[in-house]
Amino acid sequence: MASDSDLVCLAQGGQTAAYEQLVRRYSARVLAVCHARVRSAHTAEELAQEALLRGLRALSTLQDPAKFGPWLCGIASRVSLDWIKSRQAQQVSLDAMCDGHVDDWVAHSGESPDEMAARCDDQQRLLAEVATLPEPYREVILMYYYDDVTYRDVAAALGVSAATVNARLTKARAMLRERLSGMQR
Repeated sequence: MASDSDLVCLAQGGQTAAYEQLVRRYSARVLAVCHARVRSAHTAEELAQEALLRGLRALSTLQDPAKFGPWLCGIASRVSLDWIKSRQAQQVSLDAMCDGHVDDWVAHSGESPDEMAARCDDQQRLLAEVATLPEPYREVILMYYYDDVTYRDVAAALGVSAATVNARLTKARAMLRERLSGMQR
């Protein structure tokens, strides 16, 4: 088995398979760091993927390949803290919004009719903004959230890598956050 240092050097030299091995080795640890910070499994998974992508992009800046694990966990921690600071946790998610079944929604959410109406308005605004995204971003957002598929499934359907799907989802979410920043109450 290759050491972290060896894999980092290979990855820095352009061998993506080496970084894939590092991801397999450290993904659970990165996920644990994110989950510990945000206390939400779904959000932690997204943040862990973002941290792994940032790690790949910044790999050339790692001066001591033997410290890859702590370096990557530091990135995961910063990604999680950035997310917390941006108050992204208070945004309305695609899968948590009103789906048109008013009686079911009120019964399960405990929201008042006014709160539910506001949430449905938020959903309509969000969907309108999703529709204005450039096609590559709109495509991955809709596939990922509405088709309920994995990054690998989206990648296979679009003929791109899972890293490309991750990058597009990250960019699409950032674009939506920026456009909808006034939506928070």
